[in-house]
Amino acid sequence: MQEPSLQYLDVGAPAGQKGAPRRLAYWDWPCTSGDTGHVVVCVHGLARQGRDFDTLARALTERARVIAVDVAGRGQSDWLADPMAYQVPTYAADLAALLMTLRAGRPDFVVDWVGTSMGGLIGMAVAAQPALAIRRLVLNDVGPVVQWEALQRIGTYLGRNPSFDSEQAAIDYLVSISATFGPHSAEQWRALSLPLLREREGRWWLHYDPALALPVKALIDMPDQVQAHQIVRDGEATLWALYDAITARTLLLRGQQSDLLTEATAHEMAQRGPKARCVAFDGVGHAPTLVASDQVETVRSFLWAE
Repeated sequence: MQEPSLQYLDVGAPAGQKGAPRRLAYWDWPCTSGDTGHVVVCVHGLARQGRDFDTLARALTERARVIAVDVAGRGQSDWLADPMAYQVPTYAADLAALLMTLRAGRPDFVVDWVGTSMGGLIGMAVAAQPALAIRRLVLNDVGPVVQWEALQRIGTYLGRNPSFDSEQAAIDYLVSISATFGPHSAEQWRALSLPLLREREGRWWLHYDPALALPVKALIDMPDQVQAHQIVRDGEATLWALYDAITARTLLLRGQQSDLLTEATAHEMAQRGPKARCVAFDGVGHAPTLVASDQVETVRSFLWAE
């Protein structure tokens, strides 16, 4: 079975901060038909990592090179010295640096983007910059409006640092907090879970920086909830401005039972900015994993269409 190579890019400290250079890791899937000059960049959700895209990558490498990123603090990428820098501007700057590196000496490169949840927010920030030239954009169950209730749900488990006495117990835990992903076989759950785990001294741990939860928890736990909701509304206005600036052809995927991306937001996204075409998957909440064959084919047909 085809496997990717693990690559690293040296990136600097987040803007306005001091610190040593750090490494951004990415999984590089070469195109099986040679260098076509077409790259698909895949970016995962908040507490996930780049190997989430293994199934999709194998389906796309017939025509494109696939780059599946471990965002800062996740997977094989270095952790940030300042936890409050775990936010979209940092991630977008990292990914812009990666795109410029991939394009170095190759101005003909065609770049598409597939972003799940947080990866979609990063994608909006990147695609809104004409110089980064994103051709097609897939936003997976995310838009400019993020529901407060979904943030609260995510906050119940994000950043906890549990350990488990067996690999299977760790997988069972991850399945329990990922039920909204929809139905998966035991083999699929195992494939989605193992890259998130590391064994140390006979126990299994989640392999990401628990401190990446601090920006989310700082917002959710603000004593003045009126102020917290205002911060959220201001953030939505910024995201809508980014979305409206996107010119790339855009596909919006939605879990029919999603608590993060509402049907009303999806409808508005179809009416403004790039006027995304929306495809919903029944029996799925937040967010489709792009493992099921119908989800994979939806993305593939969108990227390959003339």
